[in-house]
Amino acid sequence: MTRTDCDSGDDALLEPLGGMVLYPVPESVGRARRWFRKFTEPHQLGCSIDDCVLMVSELVTNAILYGEADEPWRVRVRWYRLGEALRVDVHNPGCPAHVRLRSPRATEAHGRGLLLVDALEPCAGSGGLLPVSGRGGIGKGTPG
Repeated sequence: MTRTDCDSGDDALLEPLGGMVLYPVPESVGRARRWFRKFTEPHQLGCSIDDCVLMVSELVTNAILYGEADEPWRVRVRWYRLGEALRVDVHNPGCPAHVRLRSPRATEAHGRGLLLVDALEPCAGSGGLLPVSGRGGIGKGTPG
């Protein structure tokens, strides 16, 4: 899993709000968007739900595209309230060392996922993603 600089590091303050387990197929991206929106709506979050849905979509897409395992696997998505912020964790099998922020050219079809997520994330200028363990995944915080 990876963590952003803006995470407090105190997981005891995390309030679990929901989660889902998805098959690593393209149809799961739309399912993640729909269910994330449905499950977060009652919590009246202070952040833009549209921005959060876009972030979840990009993270799940990357998890599906770049997950690697010798046996069948799933993508796990969990979201938490952290004070006034929303933390979203997306896990897949694979090595987080391969996760990197790119600056694709306008003509490239791929490579914008983490760039969009980074633009939506409040600590975008603070150094990006930091590895904290050997499991694949991304953790991002959004402003409250």
